[in-house]
Amino acid sequence: MKFRRSTSLVILIIASSLGARAGIPAGTHATVRLNTSLSSATAHKDQAWSGTLTHDIVAHGKVVAKSGEPVRGKVTYVNRSGRLHKPGELTLRLTSVKGRIVYSSRVTRQGKSHTTSNVTKIGGGAAAGAVIGGLAGGGKGAAIGTVAGAGAGTGVAAATGKEEVTIPSESVLTFTITGSK
Repeated sequence: MKFRRSTSLVILIIASSLGARAGIPAGTHATVRLNTSLSSATAHKDQAWSGTLTHDIVAHGKVVAKSGEPVRGKVTYVNRSGRLHKPGELTLRLTSVKGRIVYSSRVTRQGKSHTTSNVTKIGGGAAAGAVIGGLAGGGKGAAIGTVAGAGAGTGVAAATGKEEVTIPSESVLTFTITGSK
């Protein structure tokens, strides 16, 4: 009788320790709050970041990671903003939850498009040039002023046009776990 009880106890301990070491199942969502701010202007590929879980992660009816537990991740892609096109872009992945290695979906954030800003600056410059040229030299002056104004507007757009993306500290992001160890 003692042998059965001891064997049952050993099996129970082994089973519970295996359950505690079991990974987070694929398809599980992990919502995290960033501890650091990230920007496409300064971040680099493989840069580490940290955060905390905002909700418990439950697998098979059991909590495998509690809200507030530490998480780690890395920047997997950075695209710095161009001046007239190509807004900044950042892609992040989750690499560990509560010290356990995980693989996750990526979360990508992109800066706002240059199009509206560029059209406003270039078009505004062209319109202002046309008005000034028209007043100074009639129809021919308006045509010359339009070209000159558009050129000036393009210069302004190029000088002020970077559209980097920033993910502020305390931002909440949701990753989907694709595997774990």
